Amino acid sequence: MTNSIISRRSLLKTGAVAAGALAMPTIIQTRGFAQSGTRTLNMQLGWLGGGNQLGEVAAKHLGYFEEEGLDFVIQAGGPSIDGVAIVASGRYEIGQVSSSPSLMLAASQSIPVKAFAVSAQQHPYAFFSLPANPIRTAKDMVGKKIGIQATGKILLSALLKKNDIPAGDVEVVVIGADMTPLLTGQVHAVTGWMTNTTALSALGTDRIAMKLWDQGVQLYANPYYATADTIEREQKMLTGFLRAAGKGWEFAKAKPEEAVDLLLKEFPNLVRADEVAAAQVMLAHIFTPATAAGGWGTMDPDVWQNQITLYNELEQFSAGAPALDAVIDMRALEATAEARPKIG
Repeated sequence: MTNSIISRRSLLKTGAVAAGALAMPTIIQTRGFAQSGTRTLNMQLGWLGGGNQLGEVAAKHLGYFEEEGLDFVIQAGGPSIDGVAIVASGRYEIGQVSSSPSLMLAASQSIPVKAFAVSAQQHPYAFFSLPANPIRTAKDMVGKKIGIQATGKILLSALLKKNDIPAGDVEVVVIGADMTPLLTGQVHAVTGWMTNTTALSALGTDRIAMKLWDQGVQLYANPYYATADTIEREQKMLTGFLRAAGKGWEFAKAKPEEAVDLLLKEFPNLVRADEVAAAQVMLAHIFTPATAAGGWGTMDPDVWQNQITLYNELEQFSAGAPALDAVIDMRALEATAEARPKIG
């Protein structure tokens, strides 16, 4: 993305830089049904729902949200739905975006939403190459052609800057979402989410994945957010959500295939084998040494600050870099520290 001025409305429409490149691959919609005696909690997605809500769906069907007095409803997003704008307006209580930069950029434009927890501790966005011409580190990109979607160019810029590689040393080829340019030798690498196992199968099982996270660009995936007002006034609701969702993800970790079966009840158009394969990859990014130490949903203020600093160096904040406390709020995590499952 160029360093053009982004209006508040434009940001709300686009969901922030790189949201397209980091968007969720699953595209199935859900609906919720009210339960008597509980408070409705709507979670607005930035995409159409599916396997990346595996833990929340498990918690819903196993009654964990109801135990917290919550009727949990997933509200689907999609290309024509601006999830950040919907939550910022107060229509729904919480939201989830695919990638942390969206919330940093929203904060920089004075849109009053903050992250209060994170689902995936390590972003599964990666560059994929083939054994005949492998790219295992950022330095291996020098002199190569890298196929990437237009919205993802900022991620490549971040990767090169983080690894002190001059931009001119890598040839950028703007491509679509399919893997054909890599298979036909037009480029040396393509990009995507490691969880998109169905699409990646075209590259074979010996494909090489180089994650942004492992090369120093450490972004979070699927952060949960709410307005500053909701965070201030509705801590009981947010802590109830975290306790229930954490139990759901703990169940998914222990019994992934059973969790997928519950997912299919919520999203009947999904393919079971595809979701089982994708779940294994996503669970590995959700449960890491960070969750073993801090519990499911944890987030590190230093990781957020490093992201803000890097994006500021790349001149992505047209209105100035946001302060850390305008981007995240740790209170709900702190209040549930003993209740969230500590699994690595």
